Amino acid sequence: MTKKIELLSPAGDMERLKMAVLYGADAVYLAGTDFGMRSFAGNFTPEEMPEAVRFAHDHGVKVHVTVNTMPRNNEVVNLPDHLERLQDAGVDALILADLGAFTLAGKYAPRCQRHISTQQSVANYECAQAWYDLGASRVVLARELSLGEIAEIRRKTSPELEIETFGHGAMCVSYSGRCLLSNYMTGRDSNRGACAQPCRYQYALMEEKRPGEYFPVFEDEKGTYILNSRDMCMIDHLQELTDAGVDCIKIEGRAKSAYYAAIVTGAYRHVIDDLAAGRPVDPVWRDEVEHVSHRIYSTGFYFGEPGQYTENSRYIRDWQICAKVLECDEKGLAVCSLNNKLRAGDALEVVGPDTRPFPIIAGNMADAEGNPLDEPRTPQMRFTIRLPKPVPPHSILRRSVDLSAK
Repeated sequence: MTKKIELLSPAGDMERLKMAVLYGADAVYLAGTDFGMRSFAGNFTPEEMPEAVRFAHDHGVKVHVTVNTMPRNNEVVNLPDHLERLQDAGVDALILADLGAFTLAGKYAPRCQRHISTQQSVANYECAQAWYDLGASRVVLARELSLGEIAEIRRKTSPELEIETFGHGAMCVSYSGRCLLSNYMTGRDSNRGACAQPCRYQYALMEEKRPGEYFPVFEDEKGTYILNSRDMCMIDHLQELTDAGVDCIKIEGRAKSAYYAAIVTGAYRHVIDDLAAGRPVDPVWRDEVEHVSHRIYSTGFYFGEPGQYTENSRYIRDWQICAKVLECDEKGLAVCSLNNKLRAGDALEVVGPDTRPFPIIAGNMADAEGNPLDEPRTPQMRFTIRLPKPVPPHSILRRSVDLSAK
C-alpha cells in the first residue's frame, strides 16, 4: 500500500462516536438533529455537537457532519443558522447533496470543507470535476461504480479532489439511496432520513377478484425477497481500493450499535495498518467483521453486479455483547458495566481498542460492594471480573450465541 487510506466511521450518538474514535477511526461522520439522512440515529443536539467535536479532535480525529437531505422551502430557511452553528463547533467538513445547501455552506460555513454526498450520485469524471470547480474538496462516489470506473474518475479529475467510497455496510436497492418507495408506502421520506426500508419486505401477489389469497413472487427458485440487497464488505480488497486512487473508505451504519462501530472500525484499522506497514494481514481482523450483525456479504459493485439475496431479510447475529470494561488495573482486575447476563464458567471473548481478541472463562466476579457474584443480572450494573491480562477501557466482553431471527 503506497499510501494509508483514510478510515471514516459512523457516529450515531456520543457513545458510538467514542467507540469509533477509540477503536481507530481517522474521521467520524455524524449529524445534527436536522438535515441528516438518518433521523432514527441518536444524532447530536446543538449543545452536544461542540462536545463531540472536542472529543474527536482531542484524539486527532476529524468530524464530518451530514447536511445531505433534500430540503423543501420551509426547511431551507433554517439552514444558514444550522451551518453557522456547525462551523462554530469546529466541524471539519460538511457532507452535502443539495446544490442550494452546498452554496449556503460556502457562505455561512466557509471554514468547513465541502464534501459531496453519495446522494448526489456522482458517477463520472465530468460530474466529479464540476463539483471540484464549484468548491468541493471531496466527492463521495455513487455506490454503483466499479473499481475500473473509480480509477478512471481518479485519472481524469484534479489530483487535489479527494475521492471517498463506501467500503462496508448496508447497501440500498435504489440508486445511491435516492428512493421514493418508502415515502409512497409509509409516508416516511428516505430523502429526509426516515426510510422504512420497504425493500426488505417479503412481497406476494394478490389477484383483484381473490382478496386475501396470496401468491408467492419469485425472482428465481430461491425466494421472494426480490428487492433485498446484501451487505458490502471490502476488508479483503483495501489494496485494490488504494490502487484505484480512493482516498477514504466509509463504513456505513450511523443507526447501528456502538458495538458495531467499534468492531468494524477496529477490524479495518488493523488491516489498513498492516498493509501500510508491509506486514501480512492478521486473519483475526478479517474474522472480526463476522462478529457483528450483518446480512450476507458481497463486494458491492466494485467487481460486477452484487446480486440480490432473495431468501430472507434477516441479519446474521452470532455474537452478543455481555459487558463493557470501564477500567482495569495492571493485574487485570476489570470494572465492567453489564449489557447482557453472563455466568461464572461462561466461555467469553475479550476485544478492545488496539487489543487482539482473546478467549477467557468467566470467573471470580463481585458486585460493587465486593460481594462474590456468580451471575450479574441487572443491566448497567457495575461488577468486577478478573481478566488474564490488563485491557484498556471500552474493551468488550462478548460470547458466541445465535441471535439470528428464525
